[in-house]
Amino acid sequence: MNNTRRKAIQAIIDKLEDLKSEVEMLKDEEQEAFENLPEGIQASERGEAMETAAYNLEEAYDNLDSVIDSLTESIEQ
Repeated sequence: MNNTRRKAIQAIIDKLEDLKSEVEMLKDEEQEAFENLPEGIQASERGEAMETAAYNLEEAYDNLDSVIDSLTESIEQ
């Protein structure tokens, strides 16, 4: 791989790292909001939706991490 493509991939990695941080922040906020709900509301439809949203954000975070790892491996070859 030439340096031009390596630099382009590194720029993508940098953008994804920023996005990953934003997703993590949102996930933490949603999880904290869920945890601060009374137990009765946590078990309600609203609470379950919040918990699911936090879980989905965690999954997105993990997927971004995998993408970043794959891109990093591609420029290290």
